[in-house]
Amino acid sequence: QVQLVESGGGLVQPGGSLRLSCVASGSIFSIDAMGWHRQAPGKQRELVAVISGGATNYADSVKGRFTVSGDNAKKTVYLQMNSLKSEDTAVYYCNLKIRGTYSALRSYWGQGTQVTVSS
Repeated sequence: QVQLVESGGGLVQPGGSLRLSCVASGSIFSIDAMGWHRQAPGKQRELVAVISGGATNYADSVKGRFTVSGDNAKKTVYLQMNSLKSEDTAVYYCNLKIRGTYSALRSYWGQGTQVTVSS
């Protein structure tokens, strides 16, 4: 069984920064990809950033402002968010593609953490 626990969300003023973390625990054999999605009120969940095999991919709306990184040894993925804008307000979810010790590759989601950008 695999669990993901997120932390780091909160309220920040426009132009500010936040760092999100997501730690995986359980029967993990390997992590193939790590990433973040977000869902704003009334909108569909969207991909924010993903890292796999050292390569990263970002939504156009966050390029140059957000940085995704991962530490496989710590089973942790981070999202550094700088120059935050009001339109970044959303619930952020981490998503990891994990091969379990006794199970096949599957996608796991964190519980979500609220990020609110407001003055």
